[in-house]
Amino acid sequence: MANELQNLQEQVAAALGARCLKWEGGELPAVHVPPAEVYSVVRDLYDDAGLAFRFLTSLCGIHFTADATGDGEQLGLIYFLHDLPRNRRMRVKTVFPVAAAEVESITPIFASANWMEREAYDFYGIKFKNHPNLIRIFNIETMTVFPLRKDFPLEDRTRHDKNDPMFGR
Repeated sequence: MANELQNLQEQVAAALGARCLKWEGGELPAVHVPPAEVYSVVRDLYDDAGLAFRFLTSLCGIHFTADATGDGEQLGLIYFLHDLPRNRRMRVKTVFPVAAAEVESITPIFASANWMEREAYDFYGIKFKNHPNLIRIFNIETMTVFPLRKDFPLEDRTRHDKNDPMFGR
């Protein structure tokens, strides 16, 4: 297993070069890349015959508060890729400031990314350049907040039928 992980790390480093900011080992290795390079990195991992990550398992957004990062509030994306013939999995991670929450859509590479990107937009407010139909997928179009961000209130503050003594608080 350790040799396989080392081999994968070497292959990814050779394919990505300076675009690879950091490598995480473990059972599900990850490469950290700049937001502007996400599309080209995923394309290279897809096209490289030695890597052949041709299946997008999942894509999800993440939100870091200023306390968690020390760099200020940030959003990010994690792409879960799978090399089916060799049964290898890996992640591609990218992080960016909330004010610059935009990356290139990978729908030209993986058509299945369409709804996953819409979900990340709907819940985190991450925009995907050149997405074919970037609209909310679960929430109403007129909604102005993003419910999976950590600054979203957990309780409806407009309700008057809930008071703390009734709930033992």
